[in-house]
Amino acid sequence: MTVRRSALALTALTALTAASAAFAPAAVAEDSPAPSVKKLASGLYGDSDPTYDGVYRQSLALLAQHTAGVEPSAKAVDWLTGQQCADGSFAPFRADASADCDAKTPVDTNQTATAVQALAALGGHDEAVGKAVDWLKSAQNDDGGWGYLPGGATDTNSTSLVIGALAATGTKAEAVTSKKDKTPEDALLGLSLKCADGGAFAFQPEKNGDLTANEDATAAGVLGGLGSSLVVTKGDSAAQTACEKPADARAAAANGAAHLADVLEKDGHLTSAMPGAEDQPDTGNTADAVTALYAAGLTDAAKKPLAWLEKNGPAWAKQSGPSAWAQLVLTAHATGTDPRAFGGTDLVAGLNATGPAPKSAENTPSAEDSAKQAEDAEDADGSQISVWWIVGVGVLVGAGIGLMISLRNKSGRK
Repeated sequence: MTVRRSALALTALTALTAASAAFAPAAVAEDSPAPSVKKLASGLYGDSDPTYDGVYRQSLALLAQHTAGVEPSAKAVDWLTGQQCADGSFAPFRADASADCDAKTPVDTNQTATAVQALAALGGHDEAVGKAVDWLKSAQNDDGGWGYLPGGATDTNSTSLVIGALAATGTKAEAVTSKKDKTPEDALLGLSLKCADGGAFAFQPEKNGDLTANEDATAAGVLGGLGSSLVVTKGDSAAQTACEKPADARAAAANGAAHLADVLEKDGHLTSAMPGAEDQPDTGNTADAVTALYAAGLTDAAKKPLAWLEKNGPAWAKQSGPSAWAQLVLTAHATGTDPRAFGGTDLVAGLNATGPAPKSAENTPSAEDSAKQAEDAEDADGSQISVWWIVGVGVLVGAGIGLMISLRNKSGRK
């Protein structure tokens, strides 16, 4: 998810102060709440500070609930729609949603694209969705892609999340062209590595123009290249399992999926590498990779990492909060796995327990059962902390602190 995920990917990356703009990481785990969050964010899923990821995690939660047959709480939906600015964009969190957005409001493409996917799935929000899509189109770069911030350098994760938003609203990505007549497909092709370099996707070009393989960006790029939203339907069995020179974004997505299959073959999971820290399994990006493999039809290659996720994912979700629960629900959906019996854990109950009680659900457990499921997940083996946010922030720091300052002075946004 693009953040990814996409999408995401792929999640909560930018902070603006009254004097300057700078990137700052969201909490790695959602178990360190800010004292005033519950008062300020009634209806929001999770109890950690929503400053950097409120709309993103709320959108993922609502989208995952809908996918699992749960009718979300009206309060939760109202919280999300209330965060939208008049121009259609979304910021991660506006403490006073009644105040007009201005040049200092940190809106961005990732929060907006994820909100579009959630609201489009829920239905009944045509006006809000339409305005958000129009805003996303206005933020398209000349190369056909999108950056995290409007006007920021194009990256694979942001471009793929926006493609997913377009797909969720029935808009063909190839029909959305830039002022220089470039499409989102053109942007993704420009971020795909040659077969000699593995066929993966890069997040963004390096300063010298080189492309470096990035598994998180690759998982997002696979969905984007296939024109898929975050809600994935299993693709046809893939005929292509090795890298080939891509003629279009769909072929580049096939190359990216083959790359992920190769990387996952050894350990059954992706590994995070942080400076000064020991390598550790990366549960969130593994979930994204499994989803991407199913979207591309490489289901056999996904079996081993899916089994690893079923064993280790629930404990990670308990530690990391609603975005993680939602991510696993979406992965379960993509793989045809029951999200209410994922490695012996009810992911839907775990997600529901992190926010307002849903209106209704198919086979929804009682509040007591939801609490027990969440507690059971905490005791599961293989607990890790996802470093997705930290990695994403680190990349973005190098890409655009100066740009953010400039953008805030011009028009503001996040």
